[in-house]
Amino acid sequence: MIRHLLLLLSLFFCAVAHAEVERIPYTCDDGNRLAAAFSTDSDGRPQATLFMGGREFTLPLVPAASGALYRDGDLRFHTKGDDALFEDGRNPMRRCTRSDAAPPPAAAAPPGAPSSFMDITGSVAFPARGALPAGAVLVIRVQDTSRADAPAFTLAEQRIELAGLPVPIPFKMTVDRDLLRKNARITVAARIQRGSTLLFINDTSYPALIDGQPRHVEMVLKQVTGKRR
Repeated sequence: MIRHLLLLLSLFFCAVAHAEVERIPYTCDDGNRLAAAFSTDSDGRPQATLFMGGREFTLPLVPAASGALYRDGDLRFHTKGDDALFEDGRNPMRRCTRSDAAPPPAAAAPPGAPSSFMDITGSVAFPARGALPAGAVLVIRVQDTSRADAPAFTLAEQRIELAGLPVPIPFKMTVDRDLLRKNARITVAARIQRGSTLLFINDTSYPALIDGQPRHVEMVLKQVTGKRR
């Protein structure tokens, strides 16, 4: 009997502790809202529970280059300060900001610190002579090409299925500022491929930053002749 009561009390206190975890609200750039509760699992490992659209997702903390990254499969929640990025593998990445803080006084409020994340935007055009084959995909990458003796380091990637899309094709990718090396050379590269067959590629370098600030990148791809992979 005593053991049974102790078990019930243990479950009760665990439930109370879970209920008392603060839910932090976030507002995302697509107008959606979510809430996040940060806690630990039964083994003491950090985790984040996301509440959105009447559903609940619990994501464990995984290693990240900066900030805190919670991930389970295609679900990713990357936080840094008051900023967060959310991905579900189906919809475009959402950029979110904590919305629980009271706004500062309208008087002499000091300028806020720059966001941890920055957006790289642009468009991709290509001289299509006829319809692209079924399954053609546009792959756009923001990358650091400063290391002459090493491959470009990819900071962000976006894949767009081209079936019926008008040209030019707009894109938007979010990059973590803390991943940028001191002498980084940030460029945007794009290609159109079908499986392993390369159809179009950029033959010009397109810088993504001017004086450290993002610029709108307008790209034009060239058709690939012969077999390239």
